[in-house]
Amino acid sequence: MRWRLEGDFPFHLPKFVIAVAPHTSNWDFFIGVMVRAIVRQSDMKYVGKASLFRWPFGALFRWLGGYPVDRSKSNNFVDAVVEIFNREPQFRLTMTPEGTRKKVEKLKTGFYYIALGAGVPIVPVQFDYGNKRVFVGAPFYPTGNATQDIAQLTDFWRGVKGFHPDQGID
Repeated sequence: MRWRLEGDFPFHLPKFVIAVAPHTSNWDFFIGVMVRAIVRQSDMKYVGKASLFRWPFGALFRWLGGYPVDRSKSNNFVDAVVEIFNREPQFRLTMTPEGTRKKVEKLKTGFYYIALGAGVPIVPVQFDYGNKRVFVGAPFYPTGNATQDIAQLTDFWRGVKGFHPDQGID
């Protein structure tokens, strides 16, 4: 595929949230699985909509580190994931701040509040289809000023071309 991986994941840290954007295609999942194989870190987890975890692919998605999320009801998802971070000695969770493959006007904030609540950094990652690269940014430690922090993270992803370039973060 001639993609390249630039930057380094901070694997010296036992816990962090990996925030990947732009998320515009199902192909992003396969890019993520390939990156995980390249860095030889099969313990990197991810969340996905609950419908993906039904038969016939549910067992495969769980085996690949997936955690199903029921987005049809309010269920205090942030607190539940923070509890996993607090319970596990090592936990690295991948999320897509857009929360969908469609164009969004603003990012979802769950990834931010999970990192803040768990006291862990956010590792921003670009899936840059325009340049065929995955770029891993420096760990970002949330300050508690969500407006300012999310604006700074949004700048990291701004203009990066996803699989569907018209759906990236403006």
